[in-house]
Amino acid sequence: MDTFLLAINLLDATVRTATPLILAALAGLYSERSGVVDIGLEGKMLGAAFASAAAAAVLGSPWIGLCAGILVSVALSMVHGYASITHKGDQVISGLAINILVAGLAPTLGIAWFARGGQTPTLSGDARFNALTLPFADAVRDVPVIGPIYADLISGHNILVYVAFAVVAATSWIVYRTRFGLRLRAVGENPAAVDTAGISVIGLRYRALVITGVLCGVAGTYLSVAQNASFVRDMTAGKGYLALAALIFAKWRPVPVLFTCLLFGFLEAIEARLQGVSLPGIGEIPVQFIQALPYILTVVLLAGFIGRAVAPRAIGVPYVKER
Repeated sequence: MDTFLLAINLLDATVRTATPLILAALAGLYSERSGVVDIGLEGKMLGAAFASAAAAAVLGSPWIGLCAGILVSVALSMVHGYASITHKGDQVISGLAINILVAGLAPTLGIAWFARGGQTPTLSGDARFNALTLPFADAVRDVPVIGPIYADLISGHNILVYVAFAVVAATSWIVYRTRFGLRLRAVGENPAAVDTAGISVIGLRYRALVITGVLCGVAGTYLSVAQNASFVRDMTAGKGYLALAALIFAKWRPVPVLFTCLLFGFLEAIEARLQGVSLPGIGEIPVQFIQALPYILTVVLLAGFIGRAVAPRAIGVPYVKER
């Protein structure tokens, strides 16, 4: 039973660590399905993390923090759209510029506003998203097998975790079952055909970037107002890039994105538990190697096990309307 409970705790940690990756990867899915490369997921998440933590600290409400995070993320997404869609600039450079800008600007504003070395004040109580106890979780906790799964794995997460899993289902339905999803996939494959049908390519891509901004805003808010209780410098720690790797590995499909992000989250959960542990016959594993596990897996998967990942054909190519 101890092994079973240990597995439940590990899976619980996996869900929590995978949540921002799921949201960011799905954000990238909308952008890249529309034909716009979005390296700037990292910057939008970081900007949202700072804005949400700052707003929640000042106003005392996580929901206001969430709105602030989404607003900042959507604004950054529109900057990316203005540079790469309206002015047909290089999409990779635009995304990297957003990452660099936010990485420097967020701590600078934190120092100027809060004088805490770039951090925001620590959130407590109702100023952050707290864990929710689902109905009957306490009543069934002692039931063998089912009780721990429901009470400790399914229940006990904050609302943004459940939102992330709901977004997976919603994205699958939107992308494959709606008119907008059909047009989204079409504009990423053949924007000229979409334009010929009388549909605005620019309008569709901007709408996709708005959704990208919203989801990155939720992911960033999760990091600073739900999973943690403040903003710290570079707290995204490459999660935007990991989300892009998960998106490519999943071949731009929502459900495989979920499982890939859970795999990365599982490695991160293991990382936290292996630090300082001495394994029989091996000894203590260096912390640096443990911390590098998710990135090593990313390289291995993308280099040797992904197979052929066919990106949307028009991705990264600015659309020029034929006259």
